[in-house]
Amino acid sequence: MKILDSKTLTAMLIGATENLRASSAEINNLNVFPVPDGDTGTNMTMTLEGGLSELSKADGDNAGSVISSFARGVLLGARGNSGVILSQMFAGIKDGLCEKESFSARELADAYMLGIKKSYSAVRNPTEGTMLTVFREACEYASDRIDSESEIEDFYRYHTEEATRSLARTKDILPVLSEADVVDSGGAGYLAIARGMYLSLKGELDTSVPTVFNKEEKPKLDIDRFTRDSVLEFGYCTEFLLRLTSAKVDPDSFDINPLIDKLTEMGGDSIVAYKDGDIVKVHVHTFKPGEVLSYCQLFGEFLTLKIENMSLDHTGDAAKSTKAQKKQKLSVIAVASGEGMSALFKEMGATYIINGGQTSNPSTEEFIKAFNEYCADDIIVLPNNKNVWLAANQAAEMFDGARVHIVPTKNMMQGYGALSVITPGITDVRVLVENAKRAAGEVVGCEVTRAVRDVTINGTAVKKGDYIAISEGRIVAARDTKNEAVLSMLDSVDMDDYELITLFVGKGVSAEDRVDITERIEELYPDAVLTVYEGGQEVYDYLLAIE
Repeated sequence: MKILDSKTLTAMLIGATENLRASSAEINNLNVFPVPDGDTGTNMTMTLEGGLSELSKADGDNAGSVISSFARGVLLGARGNSGVILSQMFAGIKDGLCEKESFSARELADAYMLGIKKSYSAVRNPTEGTMLTVFREACEYASDRIDSESEIEDFYRYHTEEATRSLARTKDILPVLSEADVVDSGGAGYLAIARGMYLSLKGELDTSVPTVFNKEEKPKLDIDRFTRDSVLEFGYCTEFLLRLTSAKVDPDSFDINPLIDKLTEMGGDSIVAYKDGDIVKVHVHTFKPGEVLSYCQLFGEFLTLKIENMSLDHTGDAAKSTKAQKKQKLSVIAVASGEGMSALFKEMGATYIINGGQTSNPSTEEFIKAFNEYCADDIIVLPNNKNVWLAANQAAEMFDGARVHIVPTKNMMQGYGALSVITPGITDVRVLVENAKRAAGEVVGCEVTRAVRDVTINGTAVKKGDYIAISEGRIVAARDTKNEAVLSMLDSVDMDDYELITLFVGKGVSAEDRVDITERIEELYPDAVLTVYEGGQEVYDYLLAIE
């Protein structure tokens, strides 16, 4: 095959997702630490599913439209660091192909090279021996062997063969992978994607019935909720995709901010608008959708359009609109898992909690929706997980409705520390953010969970079933019981330097264990102030914040 058309490309993208899904459990288990919190395979699968969900909006006869729609969906659906990096890979590929109706092998190779540049730029300090390396080496190897006479199969064969070899080499590049005897999980996820595309191209993978295309049935619309005697109370939820056209504007230099300002001036509410290439996506609540549409058509033409009377409550927008108040000065968006942790963060001043964290990373789109619903002049975001940082930052870059400040909290313990200093009394947001960063950095955090396999890391021998204490990215203790693991962790810290111990009790901890650990900590550290919360978090039996 000399040319890759839209139908074949669609099948390959479906195949990539299906193959990744089939491998996701195995990829999740490629965890350096022997803990049951691996989620790379799940994150990458859900990211690609976001891409497939957008394919229905593409021109099915145009491969450039297919890859553009897919890349847009992947961008919004990106979860975890691996998902965000993956979204940037496809964003670069899209940049090289979006204007073409079909692709040659050489054009594919050149577009994949753009994917390298885009994905590496998404990470502040790229680490070799990760999925970035696997992708880069596979792209470079294939590109060096492709010319104008090459077949599409040639490109994907070379690409997949080198990705396989590159993944095996990740152990040689990163000592921590060698010590844990695993390859890089993100790299393994990318290889599953590459293999899925190649197998689909060869007709060896069934892509006829993609499960991700099965949509949930929408609830029946009750049009009688708005009668002849009703008065429009909530307005219309208006959403559309607008293609900027050269006959009306310069798509490359078009600035989205004046459009957002105009929608606000027109009385629009809950505005989310962003530009992706020459596509503008808009969501706005308005009483006059006709005026909105007439204004926006000055810049291009509509690709999709949806207008819904919110009094009929299609998706809960009417209920949400009743909460609409004058725009606040500050909102705090925090990521948390566990009913107790979420309730505590709300009590401490978080405006909204995004449910997620380890094993359940929120997507870029979830952050954008939260920014929109709880918009303020300034929004402070506490990701509370290193694997959520990139999605939060990507959302912040895409959102133009407020100044968004990311406090790079690594875990919920640091989020707890940051929230303790975010107070409404301080009006200088810059000071608030710096105080939150400082407070988060001063927290010594620890997580206690059970090992799922034998391993030796940093000289600590761990057996399957041991309770391990992880602090600052290192296993500091492995013990027979969860309570002994907590005490060993505290013993490794010079408690003379700290005054506060906060213990968050997980969902599976018994009342007896809770009482026992509380009494023992108070006995061993009488000078420290101990606070205990029912966190209700999964995976980790205990979380500790030491300050």
